Amino acid sequence: MAGQGDVIAEIWRAVRALPPTSGDPRPLELLLEGMAQLTTEGHAAAAPTLKRAAEALAEIPVEDALRWGWAAIGASTAVWDDEGMRAISARQVRLVRDAGVLAQLPLPLASLALSTSWTGDFAGVTSLIGEAESVAAVTGTAFAPFTLMRLRALQGREAEASALISETIEHASFGGRGIAATNAHWAAAVLYNGLARYDEAASAAQRATSNTFEPWVSTFALPELVEAAARGSDAELARGALVRLAATTQPCGTEFALGIEARCRALVSEGPAADGLYREAIERLSRTRLRPELARTRLVYGEWLRRENRRVDAREQLRTAQEMFAAIGMEAFAARARNELQASGEKVRKRTVETRDDLTAQEWQIARLARDGLSNPEIGARLFLSPRTVEWHLRNVFNKLEIGSRRELADALPNSDTTTDLGVIARTTQ
Repeated sequence: MAGQGDVIAEIWRAVRALPPTSGDPRPLELLLEGMAQLTTEGHAAAAPTLKRAAEALAEIPVEDALRWGWAAIGASTAVWDDEGMRAISARQVRLVRDAGVLAQLPLPLASLALSTSWTGDFAGVTSLIGEAESVAAVTGTAFAPFTLMRLRALQGREAEASALISETIEHASFGGRGIAATNAHWAAAVLYNGLARYDEAASAAQRATSNTFEPWVSTFALPELVEAAARGSDAELARGALVRLAATTQPCGTEFALGIEARCRALVSEGPAADGLYREAIERLSRTRLRPELARTRLVYGEWLRRENRRVDAREQLRTAQEMFAAIGMEAFAARARNELQASGEKVRKRTVETRDDLTAQEWQIARLARDGLSNPEIGARLFLSPRTVEWHLRNVFNKLEIGSRRELADALPNSDTTTDLGVIARTTQ
């Protein structure tokens, strides 16, 4: 890993040594310059360039999007810009789909699915995964399970997530694919934090954050390390991870970045300082669409309040967190909140997972396209299925959702900003 990092650092130093071009830098040049600064000098030096790059990358021409647009999300991700991540990913999907370059489509679909997972729209993520898998099967395109792995970890589905994590790590060890292993360890850290198995979460997070030449996933794993270490009573490890995290969040200044940082600072603080930081984190994250992160902040705040013997306040936070987790579909975190509520003396009735969660990825995709008004032949053309196969899948959907017609899909399926975006994308490609 160290040798690979040395090579990458040398490449970025070579990029920085290139003579400047005349005129205003193009989006790709800004991206390369920003990533080179990030690798060689850190976030504080790179953030201004990366922010300029993110703005420029939002409107790159179609020809650039088809050549190297898969990398366009990199700047927004590096500066904790969740809105930029989603917008650029959605545009990339639309441009590639409009151009009919199907072999390129799974990658931007996966990128949009990862961006969507931050909002807690797991139905949208499942739909995007289903489309990506359909296209990959038809075109023979390799399709890594990173998105599904992250989804299952967030949902807390231990058996499914663990199988994907183990498989990814095993394949990465044979193929030298360090980034794949980093994704897997990040997913494991999320999974184990949800399951309240903090020693395992800390171990996985340490592995994910050790890949320091990879500036995205390894950074997003730092909050998992802070939480796992703090809950596992390893204050030194938690504070060290916080220092590394703050070096990435402070220069960016987004509500996403500062909200996550405030939550992590609260986890290693005490008394009024901790209380204020938890409240700041909730306030900042409430101004974003990052529902899972907001729910997790309310959870750790409620846990802290209970340990401070502020049971009434704790119940308010924990009850809200448990309801949010249940609505999103984060089963393990919902159980963690429920256990804390019970420990506070409140009787809690376990909410059942709704029937719609039983839909397969392909059924989700078909149901959402049907809800958006596409006919069976139109859906079949999009997903490379016969109209009869689409009809068969829709019958299964109706049975699982306990409805009798397409008209009832609007009420049976969840609606969200991401759902609306996907509907727009679907209509613009007909």
